[in-house]
Amino acid sequence: MSPDRTAWTAALCWLAVLLEGYDLVALGAAIPTLLRTHDLGFTPAGATAVATASLVGVAVGAGFLAPVADRRGRRSVLLGSVALFSVFTLVLPLAPNVATFGVLRFLAGLGLGAVMPVALTTMAESLSSRRASASTITMTGYHVGAVLTSVLALVFASHWEVLFYGGGLAGLLVLPLMWWRLPESTAYLAASRERVTVREVLGGRFRRTTIAVWVGSFMGLLLVYGLNTWLPQLMTTAGYPLSTSITLLLLLNVGGVVGLLLAGLIADRFGTRRVAVLWFAASAVLLAALSLRVGNALLLNALVLLTGVFVFSAQVLIYSHVTESFPTSTRGTALGLTSAVGRLGSITGPFLTGALVTAGVAYPWGFYFFAAVAVLGLAAVLVLRNVPAEARSL
Repeated sequence: MSPDRTAWTAALCWLAVLLEGYDLVALGAAIPTLLRTHDLGFTPAGATAVATASLVGVAVGAGFLAPVADRRGRRSVLLGSVALFSVFTLVLPLAPNVATFGVLRFLAGLGLGAVMPVALTTMAESLSSRRASASTITMTGYHVGAVLTSVLALVFASHWEVLFYGGGLAGLLVLPLMWWRLPESTAYLAASRERVTVREVLGGRFRRTTIAVWVGSFMGLLLVYGLNTWLPQLMTTAGYPLSTSITLLLLLNVGGVVGLLLAGLIADRFGTRRVAVLWFAASAVLLAALSLRVGNALLLNALVLLTGVFVFSAQVLIYSHVTESFPTSTRGTALGLTSAVGRLGSITGPFLTGALVTAGVAYPWGFYFFAAVAVLGLAAVLVLRNVPAEARSL
């Protein structure tokens, strides 16, 4: 690809992931207002049901829509996915009740679920010699989108509708630019047009890799969503002030962005599997260390920041390994299914951690639980084979 085409591909894929990050976090930012005002009849049970429906929609979209990119092309599926979640996000404030709200979130989730794996596939094929960096840099868009949602939520604290109108309109405004400037993947165009089935991804030569990346993705997203949802509560339970606990959540995500930038650069040089092994191992050690009561504020901040550096990017390195291990004809399917299984982890993480909170044993057992999950992720990565440097760009 020419430098101009590569630049546009990188920018637009990053922007698509930013929109996904914005939209997925928008619900979490809106729920406190919805519960306080009882708009649409929202209750804690209703909010839980809506949040679950949204995540289930994301998992279904990743598992069923993203693989279509191997048959219909990366460009058309990415455009369609952005259009799908933008339309249903835009009409979300018009929902008359919680049930309709939940259905619309599920439908928006279908598009959201397909965006990330297809964008990562497109980027990996655009920057074939730097696939780890392509994956990690693209995923920084998710965190930027999450920050934008948080800022907008602070500005329009009592007007939750603005979050969804803004996200839907932004997506629809980006679509014409994507239609004009987003090229089809040249690797996809050069590949054969044979029909891709799930059986091929689970076939003999890919079975070991598929199972390992599925387990790693599940554990990785369990950590990401479990920590992002419950870290403030865990730290408050440990005796830290609420203001400190919220600051630590911010530091965790700042560390995530730093980790994404570092992990990609290091993995491109030394191999994704090797770096993923180190990243999951460091995550396990740091999460276990958080079970200790740290009196020094500077040390505590540094510990949480480092935890974010390793935990968030460990998950993305799994995606990078998928783009390196599977050929063009099955890459979209493999990445979509890996993302779908990971999304099940994103549902499981907050649920199980919430159960520990309810049982009154969240501290220190919550951190012991997270450390054990990181060890399981490490075990999955150890099963993977190293991808030779000369094969990473194929």
